[in-house]
Amino acid sequence: MPAGTEKPPEAFGTTRAKSPVRQLSVFLHNRVGALLGLVKLLNDHHIEVLGLSVQDSVELTLVRLVVSDPETAECVFAEQGLSCAARVIVVVELREGVHDLGHALSGLLAAEINIHHSYPLLIRPGGKPLLALYVDDAEVGAEALGKIGFKVLSQGDLSR
Repeated sequence: MPAGTEKPPEAFGTTRAKSPVRQLSVFLHNRVGALLGLVKLLNDHHIEVLGLSVQDSVELTLVRLVVSDPETAECVFAEQGLSCAARVIVVVELREGVHDLGHALSGLLAAEINIHHSYPLLIRPGGKPLLALYVDDAEVGAEALGKIGFKVLSQGDLSR
């Protein structure tokens, strides 16, 4: 940056997302131990599960994952013949836990952002609860949350 040029201010409470958080969705056969096998497969490749959601049906189970290394996880799944879909999600830090949930949801409503699904993450950097949100438009959703004072995390924030 040239001398005398000021850096534009960042929105309050946001993190510059060099790499947005990606959720991986994997279908597993509905068998005893299938989820454990998936987690062990990831752990064998030094990939940690940071958050997950399981949606069960009669024959298949949809597992949505936030992992420490989504790129490597996608390669591992491909090598194992597991189909995997990746989507950008918003991960927001709730400063005051459940008391912040309504405020965050109101911010998304004001921005006219629909939530398709959400789940809490297993990790708590800084001791704060995290909520994963798959929304219509992750960029607009993250911006709306940042404008009302929420910290939106990047993949780098989670993978440390």
